[in-house]
Amino acid sequence: MIDATAAVLEFDDARGWLDAAAQGPMEPLGAEVWVFDPDFTQVVLVHHPWRAWVPPGGKVELGETPREGAMRELFEETGLRVRLLAEPAAAAVRSFHPDLPATLSLSYAAVAAASTPLIGESGQQAAWMRLDKDWESYFPEDAARMRSFVTARAHELRTA
Repeated sequence: MIDATAAVLEFDDARGWLDAAAQGPMEPLGAEVWVFDPDFTQVVLVHHPWRAWVPPGGKVELGETPREGAMRELFEETGLRVRLLAEPAAAAVRSFHPDLPATLSLSYAAVAAASTPLIGESGQQAAWMRLDKDWESYFPEDAARMRSFVTARAHELRTA
């Protein structure tokens, strides 16, 4: 809950959703990492079998924090080990599959050199994608949300 309220950006009334969901059993949280290059012109994405290009991430496992889940998923899907920025980039409410209910998803941010090799999971390519272009995705709003984050935090990000 702390990271959801500390997120730089909020989408889909994420905080309101969390307040209501906290009153009873809650679906597992989602967590992802927006890894930008130092110039903030590229972001790391993975090509999911049916979601197309999405940020590396997934379900937060029992016993781990969303931050830990995001870092674990990032490593599993790209081979990257990075330091996440202190504040989460965004909180959103989304469904990761048409048959699943919506849940809270926390997006964290990090910076890594674009020359850093990416090691995708089997059947799930990882690649650097340009931020100034949209990409095919189950979540078409992601590109604009990432650009909003970079614009809102450009100065802080460059000095982090």
